[in-house]
Amino acid sequence: MAEMKADIESDAEQNYSMNVDPKNMQELTIYVQSLMQSVQDKFQTMSDQIISRIDDMGNRIDDLEKSIADLMQQAGVEGGEK
Repeated sequence: MAEMKADIESDAEQNYSMNVDPKNMQELTIYVQSLMQSVQDKFQTMSDQIISRIDDMGNRIDDLEKSIADLMQQAGVEGGEK
């Protein structure tokens, strides 16, 4: 999480520290489009990382539930099904 925050802050510094002085509407349009594409790419990367971490967490929970069920079976305790 701290890694993502550092990346965002670094990117923000790079984007806002640039002295962009568009000479005409076409240059401004190109600059805004590239900025929006950069934001979209970073959002997609963060979204993919979040989804990956959620999937990993789900797998760990499944493994934990299986381990608990195995331990309960070994102990002779019957688990109540929900």
